[in-house]
Amino acid sequence: MSEPSPDEQRVVVNDRRRIDPVTGAPRGAGAGSGSGPDPAGPAPGTPAAAPDEVQQELAERTADLQRVTAEYANYRKRVDRDRLATVEAATGAVLAALLPVLDDVDRARQHGDLTGAFKAVADQLEATLEKLGLSPYGAEGDAFDPTLHEAVAHQTSATVTEPTCVAVLRRGYKLGERILRVPLVAVAEPSGETETAEPPAEWFGDENKPE
Repeated sequence: MSEPSPDEQRVVVNDRRRIDPVTGAPRGAGAGSGSGPDPAGPAPGTPAAAPDEVQQELAERTADLQRVTAEYANYRKRVDRDRLATVEAATGAVLAALLPVLDDVDRARQHGDLTGAFKAVADQLEATLEKLGLSPYGAEGDAFDPTLHEAVAHQTSATVTEPTCVAVLRRGYKLGERILRVPLVAVAEPSGETETAEPPAEWFGDENKPE
């Protein structure tokens, strides 16, 4: 038998099957192929992450997400609160400028001049301002409160048991819970308690304080 010539090409067959066809057992990484580690396995030199490290990293990422979500929610609340405050301030400024008009309407009503078309316009104006949150306060018979009323007159009376508003000289107004203007009132105290005493100075407006 003649020897193969050096010029003849040598044929090499690599068996890349993962299962040994004879024994039926799985072959080791790279067995029968000579091509290195199993492509499906981890990259050479890459250590597998420990379960504790994975859980810790997951917890950190979750905490970061929760913190960002909370910061955004707080930001939205601040923006909404500032927007409402701005709208309320602008509305209050407009309503405060209209209070002298309402005073004229009240005087016309007291003198019986609020009739006809004038009454219809006044009623529509008051209804519109009420929808915007404006409400009058301060009426005869209310208990006098120096933080809510401004006293411009003082007297004693046997018909009251506590300092009481007996006349409203100018109505007060609120926008929601915010006071736009306090009412000017006349105050009566129970007779026999402060009949000879000087009324407290805070019950009088600056222009009506006794000398």
